[in-house]
Amino acid sequence: MPQKPKYSISERQLFLRIFDIVTIVVSILIFSKYAGFHYFRALESNLIVWLLTLCSYILFFGQIFELYNLKVSSSRYLVLRSIGITALLVTVFYIFTPIISPELPENRLQILYLFAVVFAPLTIWRFLYIGLITLPKYHKYILLIGDEVELSNLIPLIKQKAPDNNIIGYVSNNKIQDLDDYNFFDVSKNKIRDIVSKHFVSEVVVLKSKISTSKNVHSQLIHLFENGVPILSARKYIEDITRFVPEMDLKDPFYDYLTFSKSHQSNLYIVFIRLFDIVVSLIGVLFLTILLPLILIGNLIGNRGSLFYFQDRVGKKGEVFNIIKLRTMVKDAEKNGAVWAEKNDTRITTFGKFLRRTRFDEIPQFLNILRSDMSLIGPRPERPEFVSQLEEKLPFYAIRHVVKPGLTGWAQVMYPYANTIEEQNEKLRYDLYYIKERNLLLDLRIVIKTITTVLYFKGQ
Repeated sequence: MPQKPKYSISERQLFLRIFDIVTIVVSILIFSKYAGFHYFRALESNLIVWLLTLCSYILFFGQIFELYNLKVSSSRYLVLRSIGITALLVTVFYIFTPIISPELPENRLQILYLFAVVFAPLTIWRFLYIGLITLPKYHKYILLIGDEVELSNLIPLIKQKAPDNNIIGYVSNNKIQDLDDYNFFDVSKNKIRDIVSKHFVSEVVVLKSKISTSKNVHSQLIHLFENGVPILSARKYIEDITRFVPEMDLKDPFYDYLTFSKSHQSNLYIVFIRLFDIVVSLIGVLFLTILLPLILIGNLIGNRGSLFYFQDRVGKKGEVFNIIKLRTMVKDAEKNGAVWAEKNDTRITTFGKFLRRTRFDEIPQFLNILRSDMSLIGPRPERPEFVSQLEEKLPFYAIRHVVKPGLTGWAQVMYPYANTIEEQNEKLRYDLYYIKERNLLLDLRIVIKTITTVLYFKGQ
């Protein structure tokens, strides 16, 4: 058993949010009392409401500008950029929020102080976090158990998707070639509880194999579990770190591994999503109407042809509908047949590149959402020609069609353009994860990540 487990932050993003808020609140109270910052009056009865409003803005804009992305949070340059943008927008939105924020001060310099009180303490705390908390000793220490072939696939995935999970080694029958950086523990010569104790293991990840199902190993795992050591199946662990359905789940019978989210049977959820679709789509159509004169000018200069583009796509239950987009490709781009779009596609016009990077080309699809062909969130609709190919190569592809296709979706925000069968297979795993886990919180996360994608021009 672990004698003295090393400190591990299992929910690092929650940790960051809590300390961001604590840092800001404490800084405001200190600056209000000792540094001439009078925007927040400490004795006012509305102080708690004011602070809650400010904290809500910080969490909202911090999420959009990736302050809680662990990779961003480990880079001084990226985190400084995110804090700067977040602090600026928090300040602007806060001073124009009525009732639940303080009245504008007579001395307008106090607004600049507000920006400084958000920006400076957050920067100092986050730089301390990078210098101290991101040290390897604060990472999660995991032990892997399984056959060498499956382990050789799992280890690179962990390095890519969960760099803060330190693999202390693996228990198997044979040592894996080209993985000398990790401790090999021969299952016939080592007791798992001794490994856990000696290396301060915080989690054991088990691949289903002859090793893990053997009577000896199984009894040891039960003993560890009884003593409070977290034990996860590789399937659950992969879902947790990747947020997609593991490759091992894509096999028959599919119902052993893939189930509908409970939201599919919730009339309240379905009605709410439809109302949300309608409200957002009306705003989107209004936005398109306002932009239309500028888009027409850009189209005349950089596209020289029809403004809109209509194309068949496969929707819910495999029904075909006509999608509406702003044209981004040259005329007769597919005169030789349908071809997948790809990065740096030479068929895209000069103005089309701008439309794609800003995602403005997708705005007319709000009309499809109003017509109920699509939803705001769901798997992206694909062309019938490609669907027939993909269903032949990827038997689980048809499962995407159990929900309405979306303007944005989990696969869209988590994976770039896919133009090969292998890439489509990986993107499919994100779509299946969404179908399996669909809920309001996941939908909100997709909306926020979509806003981030648009603001940072991460489109093609």
